[in-house]
Amino acid sequence: MSIRSFSSLKYRLRRLFKLRLTLGWSGYRSPHRVGQLFKWLAPGLLVKRWLLLSAGGVLLTSLGLAIWTGMTPIFYILQLLKGFLGWITTVIPNSVSGPLVLLVGLLMIFWGQSRSFSSITQVLMPEGDEELVDRLLTLRRLNRGPKIVVVGGGTGLSTLLRGLKDYSANITAIVTVADDGGSSGRLRREIGVLPPGDIRNCLAALADEEKLLTELFQYRFRAGDGLTGHSFGNLFLTAMGDVTGDLERAIAASSKVLAIRGQVLPATLSDVHLWAKLADGRRICGESSITEARGQIVKIGCTPANPPALPKALQAIAEADLIVIGPGSLYTSVIPNLLVPDITEAIAKRPVPRIYVCNVMTQPGETDNYTVSDHIRAIDDACGYKLFDAVLVQGKIPPAQALIRYAQEDSHPVAIDREAVKQLGRRIVLTNIIEVDRQTGYVRHDSKRLAQVLLRWYSRV
Repeated sequence: MSIRSFSSLKYRLRRLFKLRLTLGWSGYRSPHRVGQLFKWLAPGLLVKRWLLLSAGGVLLTSLGLAIWTGMTPIFYILQLLKGFLGWITTVIPNSVSGPLVLLVGLLMIFWGQSRSFSSITQVLMPEGDEELVDRLLTLRRLNRGPKIVVVGGGTGLSTLLRGLKDYSANITAIVTVADDGGSSGRLRREIGVLPPGDIRNCLAALADEEKLLTELFQYRFRAGDGLTGHSFGNLFLTAMGDVTGDLERAIAASSKVLAIRGQVLPATLSDVHLWAKLADGRRICGESSITEARGQIVKIGCTPANPPALPKALQAIAEADLIVIGPGSLYTSVIPNLLVPDITEAIAKRPVPRIYVCNVMTQPGETDNYTVSDHIRAIDDACGYKLFDAVLVQGKIPPAQALIRYAQEDSHPVAIDREAVKQLGRRIVLTNIIEVDRQTGYVRHDSKRLAQVLLRWYSRV
């Protein structure tokens, strides 16, 4: 290729690129952009009906104006169009000019609609890479998802919520307020508020891709007189509760800030404290003290006894399509919610799929040497109801390296005793839903796989 030819080609490419930037869509729009435009016509987006309604309104307005003016302007416009179209057909045959004018009209419609939607997108999503139509389609799909109620607490619950939010926006997390350790315990003792820790974790897990706000909510102070060890989210919820009047309103306001999918609700607004009776006769008070006592728990309860349930939590259970109990620490995260009689009664009466996600490993000081059936019996004994029909169990044994790490802490895999579970009237859902945290070496539920298995099971029941 000669230098002149290369320069000419480069010039034409530059011109083509500039033309593409100038026109935006007309004739040079990429297939991806065309596909994005046609997505606005997808079923369920509620756009086509309003476009048709607008077009019908323009037509009726034109007809009304024509009738009001005695058809005189319409007559002259038609005469003008007749003369113009007649002149065009004398220059260009109608077999060519007709399709050409039709194509130009369609291009103008598509170009106008594209620029309109692009302008809307730039205003509503100025910094996002995702297209507005994709976001709307996702929201429509999530809003049509099943109504799921998840009962529990701790890191297990937040892990599950992180996976479920990709399949439904109709999620309600019912969280325990019996925590008295760490930052939550300090705030509870010093200020007298309900512990916000588990609620904070669930709010962060359900946040709609608000990465910066989520990191801010989970930020933990490392210095400062009185601040060390506190998380920003706990302090924020505490302050918001003081401003709004109670924890329920504080959670609702925080949910708007984080743009969460679903809702997080405390099981009760009562100041609940756990107590446990151990096999050696000791009675231990306080959620954190129960685990530290390192004894076999034979009975667990709370003070005050029979706390009233949050009405919104009961409403969510009454409307639920699927109820999931756990995962989480059996005696200090899951069962505290079930010590609220109205909660357990509402779950027991609901004729929908109900499943318990059993822990993968035993927890020292709580579930030493527990099998799957032992977990089930503990829940049945604590609440007095048969709350679930199936139990989700990890089938594959964790890697040897993880088992060695857990054995050093006197923790072992929860044994699957099929016959005992069957005698308790439960069905085992056996699957592989774990991952090993590379940083800590601990076994965790994989949030995506766990959510997929639960929804697959729900669709088949």
